Amino acid sequence: MLKWALAFSLMATMAGSNGFAEEFVRVEAEGSVPEVVERFVATVEGAGATVFAQVNHGAGAAAVDMPIPDSVLVIFGNPQLGTPALAADPRAGVVLPLRVLVHDEGGQTVLSYQSVDALFETLDVPGDAAVRTAMEGALSRLTTAAATR
Repeated sequence: MLKWALAFSLMATMAGSNGFAEEFVRVEAEGSVPEVVERFVATVEGAGATVFAQVNHGAGAAAVDMPIPDSVLVIFGNPQLGTPALAADPRAGVVLPLRVLVHDEGGQTVLSYQSVDALFETLDVPGDAAVRTAMEGALSRLTTAAATR
């Protein structure tokens, strides 16, 4: 039993220090979920990207009489940015276009997105590929810009 506990402890320590990026990035925002969604969409479109869809999880939950706090997923992208990832590994099409969730977290509106390293972790998109840096920068700039009034 002690051997298993030691092995588990060692694996947990290694997993915590292996350099993997945090799975999700969280950006606190000013205003309600609808206000932040509106600002985020305007910011994305102003940057020359396309908003492909908005999925209103809160409205969907309310429609089945299971209310949850406001939550809207914004799906967006720019072929100029995403195509190099798709060229490196067509399976990148499973994680692209990019997604940002604008949601209410106990009265605080938050923009959340999966880190680019986490998105591409199991794909054949090289860790030093320029597309990864460009996407991470775009996600950071867009969410930060939309977070303030």
